[in-house]
Amino acid sequence: MTDMTGNSAGAAPAPAFSIDALAEAVAQKGAVESIAAEIAKLFRVQPTEVALLRLEHGFLRFLFPDELKTSGTIPLSSSSSIAAHTAASKRIELFNNFPKVKHSRIFEMIKLPAPERSERVQPPLIQKLVSAPIHGGDGKVLGVIQICRKGYNLADSGPDFSLDDVHHLEEVTGILAAAAFLRPEPAA
Repeated sequence: MTDMTGNSAGAAPAPAFSIDALAEAVAQKGAVESIAAEIAKLFRVQPTEVALLRLEHGFLRFLFPDELKTSGTIPLSSSSSIAAHTAASKRIELFNNFPKVKHSRIFEMIKLPAPERSERVQPPLIQKLVSAPIHGGDGKVLGVIQICRKGYNLADSGPDFSLDDVHHLEEVTGILAAAAFLRPEPAA
């Protein structure tokens, strides 16, 4: 049985949202992996359910998860990429029934480390997604962050993303705007 907040009866309430550890990791110029791990904790997802992309010359390049770094880039003109649409529109997007959304599934097919709870051969698919642009101080988009909930169906992927999650993600993007890894790499 669940209560009105979606918590199971008798389950501990969700921890209060605190971005202090994330802010500290960014201020200390922490590695993208440690920053993604902090973000995963904030949204109660697996680290591989966090994606960080940097905008470079009209293309989005994965910075995290590691397995997607070498998978290529996404042109901002892509009509099938949610990340490209997020960057181009400069708006947060929320999908609590992601399988019904027309999108490119190529990155979902890349094998990521399986969470311990999974015993199935096929990897779980993205069921729920929130995607947000990361703006620099000048208002230009530096990159995109995506948080997802994966599962074999909507029910086993966890709770829906809420408006509170959207507000928390806005806070996170404000902190990420200071991250050195989002700055364009100097030309060689």
